[in-house]
Amino acid sequence: MEKTKLYECTVIIDGGLQDEAIAAAMEMVQRVITEKGGSISSVLEVGRRKTAYPINKKTIGYYAHIEFTAAAPVIGAVEKVLRYEEDLLRYLIIHLTSALLEMRKRVEKYSVVIGSPEDTAAAESDDSGKDAK
Repeated sequence: MEKTKLYECTVIIDGGLQDEAIAAAMEMVQRVITEKGGSISSVLEVGRRKTAYPINKKTIGYYAHIEFTAAAPVIGAVEKVLRYEEDLLRYLIIHLTSALLEMRKRVEKYSVVIGSPEDTAAAESDDSGKDAK
């Protein structure tokens, strides 16, 4: 039995599709990963965003990140299927090393999500400092 590793697959789906078609494309990507031998641990759907540059003459994409564990040969099998999907504008599968996971923890520790309670508290303290002057 081969050793499984942690991977992340980032996909950009054509943002011009209907919500049902996007959901079907996401379902297909998850199904391919599990059918080829992967085990999905988390799915983060970011949503529609403007792309940095046109991809196949499209400027809006639906972004999603899928974390999964799999053996190394599974990645080639998954990429072989994803390569020919027309609804996917781009995909990228990376191996999440321990150094990368440690860096993520550090970033999460010091980053503040816009709209979170920490963000509103920081904004209020900035506003009160301006009023005192």
